[in-house]
Amino acid sequence: MKLENYIRDIQGFPKEGILFKDITPLLNDAKATQECLEILVKSLNGHKINKVVGAESRGFLFGILLAQELNAGFVPVRKPNKLPYETISASYDLEYGTDILEIHKDAIQKGDKVLIHDDVLATGGTAKAVCELVEKLGGEIVQLNFLMELTFLNGREKLNGYKIFAALTY
Repeated sequence: MKLENYIRDIQGFPKEGILFKDITPLLNDAKATQECLEILVKSLNGHKINKVVGAESRGFLFGILLAQELNAGFVPVRKPNKLPYETISASYDLEYGTDILEIHKDAIQKGDKVLIHDDVLATGGTAKAVCELVEKLGGEIVQLNFLMELTFLNGREKLNGYKIFAALTY
């Protein structure tokens, strides 16, 4: 199965000049979703994972599936003021300005083996912020998983030292 056949290009979304990679056709097909999940799990080479951390919001989609498949807990990382309990935060750069991500301060325990998941590795800012949060709480990052990587944006450069896997690359 060619997963790239389930990714739809949307020109000019969310703004002019952007070619958006839409994963909803993949999510709409049960066999394609299962195939993608199997590829993401296989990339771990049997490493034990205690927690899967998903970045808001598309990282939640496969993040929770990965957690279930790996018999691990799921941890959401969200934008400010979306989590109900005490949080810690990390800021990251956007094209025009900065943004903040938060995690519950009790979500990761010292020594937890962590898989970080998001839909796209683009510039690497979001993923780097999530790594900072996990490491502040004492988690050990086993791998960063993405559905796709946009290699022309050089996101890997911000993530030196981490094992990275993407099911698709563009």
